[in-house]
Amino acid sequence: MKHLRTLFLLGATALSSPALAQQTLYFAGYSGDFQTMFEKEIIPEFQAKHNVKVVYVAGNSSEVLAKLQAQKGNQEINVILVDNGPMQQAIQFGFCDKVTEAPVYKDIYDVASAATFGGRAVGVGLVATGIAYNKDSFEKNGWAPPTSWNDLTDPKFEQRVASNPISGTYGLNMLLMFARLNGGGEKNIEPGFKAVREKLVPNVLSWSSSNAQLAQMFQNGDIDVAVWGSSRAIALKQTGFPVEFAYPKEGAPAIVASACAVADNKLPEASQALLQYLASPDVQVKLATQGFGPTNRQTKLEGTLAAELPYGEEKLSKLINVDWPVINPQRAEWTNQWNRTVER
Repeated sequence: MKHLRTLFLLGATALSSPALAQQTLYFAGYSGDFQTMFEKEIIPEFQAKHNVKVVYVAGNSSEVLAKLQAQKGNQEINVILVDNGPMQQAIQFGFCDKVTEAPVYKDIYDVASAATFGGRAVGVGLVATGIAYNKDSFEKNGWAPPTSWNDLTDPKFEQRVASNPISGTYGLNMLLMFARLNGGGEKNIEPGFKAVREKLVPNVLSWSSSNAQLAQMFQNGDIDVAVWGSSRAIALKQTGFPVEFAYPKEGAPAIVASACAVADNKLPEASQALLQYLASPDVQVKLATQGFGPTNRQTKLEGTLAAELPYGEEKLSKLINVDWPVINPQRAEWTNQWNRTVER
């Protein structure tokens, strides 16, 4: 009997041991409505399946990257979700662990595959950079919908255009497209700067770094057209505003919402499981409600989401993958040049 009592006490001690307590996984991702949806629709099922508590750490891509840099050598964050430009920087800095192979990744489009990220991250959502325009204003003026990046330079849009500066991904993608259209590209950005200075600047009312402010300019009637993301245009359209999104014929640079398991984090297996969960078709449908086109080709969308998101082979064929490993080392220099010669 004494022996049994000892075993019982040992068992009780083991069950109460911190080693068997529910562990906490820290996930860093986008703030705002995305966080609300993620905490309500995505986290609960994962927590129940893997007996782990997920704590959401909100911030934009640059803020998440800064957190990783601040915690270098003692990472508290387990998984991050950021845009592909900052993700390439995170990988370059050694913050991302190798993606463990899993069957779900066989269905990921090439633009978002782990191979695109050197095996260190996987894309879980797609946003196209293109041209948003006020449909009512275009119809009132008898203007045809935009079909080309060059349409932004049409004199009829003088002081009626808005864009992020190149500190924002939409603005940077726009500069890159003007470079490509004029004989340059990632390795030769000067043709882009020349085209923007000479042809686009006269039409730009505001280089706004605030997407909320840009939306307000549309609603106030201050602008008719903007360089923007498909997800932003969809969000504005859901308010009832008559905005439409155009995929330029020369291509729409893809912004890939990408996830990685942080290197040397305390929950490597749960972190890899979360990556696989985010890449699954069921979760991709939920991500689509926040304007992210699915990266898993098995994901099925219907109705408005299917019509407006980067979804389906036709729209995906218009997406362009930019060379972030080439861009990132030059970005600070480009920003300085932009500040000196464009936003003066």
